[in-house]
Order: sequence, then C-alpha cells, then structure tokens
Amino acid sequence: MENRWSVAVSAGLLAVVWAGVADVFNWITWLGFMGCSTFFAQHLSGIKGMFMAWATNLSGVLWGWLIISASSFFVSPMVGYIMTGLVTAAMCLQASYYRLAFIPGTFIGCCVCFALAGDLVAIIPPLLIGGTLGLAMSLLTGQFVSLSNKLSKAQVAE
Repeated sequence: MENRWSVAVSAGLLAVVWAGVADVFNWITWLGFMGCSTFFAQHLSGIKGMFMAWATNLSGVLWGWLIISASSFFVSPMVGYIMTGLVTAAMCLQASYYRLAFIPGTFIGCCVCFALAGDLVAIIPPLLIGGTLGLAMSLLTGQFVSLSNKLSKAQVAE
C-alpha cells in the first residue's frame, strides 16, 4: 500500500480528536468507531459513503429498537425470538433499496442498539459522528497523499 503512512497519520490524528470529543460529551467512544468502520467497509466514497453509513447504521438501530420494544410487551421469550427472525429477514430485504444496500451497516446498527439496550440518546450522536469521522479520515488522507506526491515531484526535479 503506497499511501500507508498517509492513512496511518490521518486515522491516528482523527482518532485522537474523536476520543477527546467523546470524552468531553460523555459519549461512548467505540460507537463512533463503529460508524467510522461502516463508512470504510461500504463501497461508496465521499459524502455518498457517509450517507450510506448513516442510513444503514440508523436503520439497524431502528430495527433493533423495534425488536426490543415489541418483545417487551410479551412475557414469553418466544416472541423475541420470532421478532428477531422477522426483523433479520426485513433487514436483508431492505437491501433492495439502494440507499440501504449495505447490510452489514444495518446489522452493526442493530447490534449497537442491543448492546445499549435501545438507549437512542446514547447511540445516535456518536454513531453519526463516526460516519462523519470516516469521511474526515478519507479526506485528510487524500490531502496527505497529495502533499506527499508534490514533495516527491519536487525532490525529483532537484
């Protein structure tokens, strides 16, 4: 990977910034990294990639919340099992819609919702900022690559 240092420096710098911001706002740091990971795992780049990460993560959070909420109305755990199966099928089917086509992002959002017992206030801000963090890392890496290329050309010209 020719641009490994550019990737490493931009990811490292912005991870430090994110960790500090998350601490200041008392957000769960790993949630942001889940959103960031979603950005890099899906196939789109730039703003479109960020929106894909947001849409799929948030749809997963919604599906997870639905399972938790619907299951809480019934005594039998069987209802939860059935809801999980139905919602899992629905999450896979939603991939027919282009904007929600990255199924792993949906499953990440759903798992995050389960991990935090459906606490949407704790989940949504860091997850969205994480998608933005992925975009920022991508853009900063591009700037570092451009700078590195200019420096290389200047050295060759000397």
